[in-house]
Amino acid sequence: MAEHRHKRDTDARRKPRAALVAAPLALLATASAVTIGVLASSPEPTLLAQDTAADVSGATVARDTVSRSGSRLEAEKLRLKPSVLTQRAVAKADERRWTTTTLNLWSASGDDATQVGELEAGKRVLVTGRTAADRVEIVWQGEARWVTAGYLSEEKPEVVTAAGGLSMEPCPDPSVESGLTSNAVYVYRSVCHAFPQITSYGGWDAHGEHSSGRALDIMTTDKALGDQIAAFLQAHASELHLYDVIWWDLIWTPERASEGWRDYGDHGSATANHMDHVHVATY
Repeated sequence: MAEHRHKRDTDARRKPRAALVAAPLALLATASAVTIGVLASSPEPTLLAQDTAADVSGATVARDTVSRSGSRLEAEKLRLKPSVLTQRAVAKADERRWTTTTLNLWSASGDDATQVGELEAGKRVLVTGRTAADRVEIVWQGEARWVTAGYLSEEKPEVVTAAGGLSMEPCPDPSVESGLTSNAVYVYRSVCHAFPQITSYGGWDAHGEHSSGRALDIMTTDKALGDQIAAFLQAHASELHLYDVIWWDLIWTPERASEGWRDYGDHGSATANHMDHVHVATY
């Protein structure tokens, strides 16, 4: 009998222990089920878990959700191909502007863009509203093209006509005009007709004032001839819209005309010191 009672006492003591173990397990199972249900109902389960962990009050969750939503929009833009963005911009273009000078047409806005043609002054074009660096996007002949900013106007520009002693007649070498603004073309044509003995010119290139298409180099090592060309340019500075003239290591500007020719400084070579060409830049 003693042994029998001892056995019942042992069983009785074990039952509460089993209940103590089972209760937390049941609670854990219930909590897991609730968590899984909440996560399964959320369209962004990972976002919910991260935001809740960040701030259970809900304030931070709202901010994080908006921030992440903005990030997703930016990521979506990055995933779009450039051609898609270009097509959208072209389709939405509804503003027109006039070109105020001869402009190079570029295939894109970056430094690695290819020049695909020229656009003369006085042409009316659609603008898309997109800008990058120093270029703006236009629509020309159904294609998206980029041109240098600052040369598009709402008003139609006046046609440049030659003043007395100057000329707008074409010159023997029209390739010199490639990439030049209308003012620089005016200088070129006037000089080439006034000084037909000059047969070599430097037009657009990727350095200094030349990169804007506003400058021209009139090649000569003849000091007397160069002096005559420089004097001719000074005499017509207003009509030609000149910015500066550099010749034989000296510089002259209309703004400081009362000071005459000023020292240009030694730049290391005959070419850099403009002793083998007259350099002229326009506005």
